[in-house]
Amino acid sequence: MLNWSDLHPVDARPPAAGPAASALLDAALSATDSVLLAGPHSLDLITAIADRVASLDILVRSAPDAEEIAELLDSSQVFCGALDRFTPAHGSSEYDVIVALDGLDRLVGPDTAKLTWADALASLQDRLASSGRLLLGATNRFGFERFIQPDIMAALPRNEDWGRDLADSAPAGLKPLQTAVANAGLEIARTYAVFPSLVDASVALTELDGLAAVLAAKAVAECNAGPTLMDPYRLVLDAVGSGLAIELAPAWYIVAGVTDLPTVLPIGVVPDGPGVLLEEHLLAALRVDDQAALRRTIPDYVAWILAEDAAAGAPDNVILDGSSYRLFGDAEPIEASGEALAVAHLARFARRSLESGSRQPWPAGGDVQALTARLASMAGITVPQGLSASAEVVRPLGSAEQLATVARLQEELAEASARAILFEGQVSGIRRSRPYRVGHAVMNPARVIVRRARRVLQKVRR
Repeated sequence: MLNWSDLHPVDARPPAAGPAASALLDAALSATDSVLLAGPHSLDLITAIADRVASLDILVRSAPDAEEIAELLDSSQVFCGALDRFTPAHGSSEYDVIVALDGLDRLVGPDTAKLTWADALASLQDRLASSGRLLLGATNRFGFERFIQPDIMAALPRNEDWGRDLADSAPAGLKPLQTAVANAGLEIARTYAVFPSLVDASVALTELDGLAAVLAAKAVAECNAGPTLMDPYRLVLDAVGSGLAIELAPAWYIVAGVTDLPTVLPIGVVPDGPGVLLEEHLLAALRVDDQAALRRTIPDYVAWILAEDAAAGAPDNVILDGSSYRLFGDAEPIEASGEALAVAHLARFARRSLESGSRQPWPAGGDVQALTARLASMAGITVPQGLSASAEVVRPLGSAEQLATVARLQEELAEASARAILFEGQVSGIRRSRPYRVGHAVMNPARVIVRRARRVLQKVRR
């Protein structure tokens, strides 16, 4: 492909990249390996592989990409063309490792007559040594993005949508993917759920629970900052609670022939030790109207902030373990200290809870200022006007959560209207009662006399 680039795309997705991909390569490759890198991968990944193994052959379909890679790596062979033209005469006959973390759908060219996903996998497998290792990426057609973003752009063809045989024939779903790889005679050693995508693999996990689920939710939320159908962060955590997060992951890594791989990539991103995210603990208390739990937790949390001066200690970056607290990940730095810092962290939690559309025991449609002041008062802190966030009304991020909030507001309005009608009826009944009419008749002349006496006194004083 002479006028096309997968490394620097104009109307296509970028190449495979990310810290999780780098960590997988570090764990799976050794210095004596001969490697075939098939498909578009970022230049950082390519150079990292070249520095780590004995020999590296690279197969890409773009001529400009092949020239750029060849100039970058003098010691590696770079082949340009589609996979169906990559015959045994090209490169090595067998490789210790084949890396295709971008998947198989970008291994075709405009002159590829027909190449199914199974054919592409078989072609790579023919190049793999009997005891070789395969690192394969695959996108999920029915991942979280189908629930998060309206699929408007799918109706508009992109420049890369000309060859669909391979992509359309790919296994749909995790279990069919694993079955197809196993039927090809490959023994799967690890299956990683990749977040948020193959082109930006921030984290890859074999299991999703606890704090690992929070990492996946943050990765998905960070790449879906615009209008969404549902709140990405809450959607991932709800899927984890239902045991569906692995199946709904945006992408997967299938690793065959490798042993002793870590369960989390990159290693160490999930903190050790027990505990739950403080934000989840507080939101759970809000949802069930457990104000006693809030009044126990908020003062202890604020006391910890004041004692540690934890600038990064917002509830979404703090782990609660019984009565102790510790930091989890990084947060935006805040130029404040003391009670002002505590209020800033509570304001961040207030905003995130309103953006998520979480149920609260207080009237719906509240603002950040009011909710922050309510939470701070539980720790004995009075929030001056303007110290926390402004009094703007924060809308939930997802359309579904917005509709739920509107429904709750309608219910509260209907209840308030019913109480107002009841109150008016009670007042009307009182006014029609005999004691009220007698009292009104007795007191009304007295009021007239008092008013006239006041007027006379004012004239006399003048």
